[in-house]
Amino acid sequence: MTKQIAPALSPEALLGKSKAYISRALAAKNTKDMGEYQLWASLALELLGKWALAEIHPCLVADPQGNALLAAIGINVATDIKTITAKTVFERLGHVSKRFDKKTEEHCTTMSLKRNAELHSGEVPFAAVLPGAWEGRFWHTAAVILDIHGKDIEVWLGIDPAKAPKQLMADYTHAIEEAAKIRVETAADQFAKLTKAERNAAQAHAKGADPLDMRRSFKMFAEKVWAIECPACKSNAFLAGVCYGEEASDDDNDPFEELVVVLYVAEEFYCPACGLRLGSREEIEAVDLDVEHTETEARQREYEPDYGND
Repeated sequence: MTKQIAPALSPEALLGKSKAYISRALAAKNTKDMGEYQLWASLALELLGKWALAEIHPCLVADPQGNALLAAIGINVATDIKTITAKTVFERLGHVSKRFDKKTEEHCTTMSLKRNAELHSGEVPFAAVLPGAWEGRFWHTAAVILDIHGKDIEVWLGIDPAKAPKQLMADYTHAIEEAAKIRVETAADQFAKLTKAERNAAQAHAKGADPLDMRRSFKMFAEKVWAIECPACKSNAFLAGVCYGEEASDDDNDPFEELVVVLYVAEEFYCPACGLRLGSREEIEAVDLDVEHTETEARQREYEPDYGND
């Protein structure tokens, strides 16, 4: 018989509560209450971090003092079950995900300290703090945490693109764009920390990479891979995409071959030099990369057979 995990430590309950809080955060943002927006966002982020750890095992979010560890394995001897502090949550996430780096941890810790001051003192640390000062890193952090278990911001916000209201889709798009920008910034910072020799070697490797061989580096089945400059490290990088359409070229006078202009649209980006990845068209466009790519192909003409001429 499977033992029931207490809601305080349950991954499902933690994720559900995090979703509820991020919904409240976005509602506050839409009413221009920036203090409430940041408060609920900070609470949602901590719960999201606890969900990611609890999904691995509930013991990772159980306070070692008291009966929480027993509750984490389904032995409930008390109703007062405490979880670990926000500081511990963010420290542990750094061991779970390589993308959860020190800058991300510091951002999370700062948000949680401000939240504590807001809730437990006379201070108003969220007052007059503009979203531009924190939400880019916030959405990036949320995306990193969700990715630990293969989820994305769309799932967290509870969006069905076919049914989502206009404002919620706008919030989702903004979140994706801000996260992508911070991902580029993070990749640039990490690349800059390499020695000159390491940077040169990485860029030389990227320059010599063949687009055909790069197909294996993408999650999607790409119909076309083409080179582009990386926005983070300026190395040779690649976009992978699908065919969007094609049409005959105007410069076409050969009776045996025709020239066809093929339009491809990018769905993924990868840089073999700094490791930057962007997994959607929205992310690619957010960092000012052109998602469209055209190539002209020469193809043998196809003629319809003649009928009724014999």
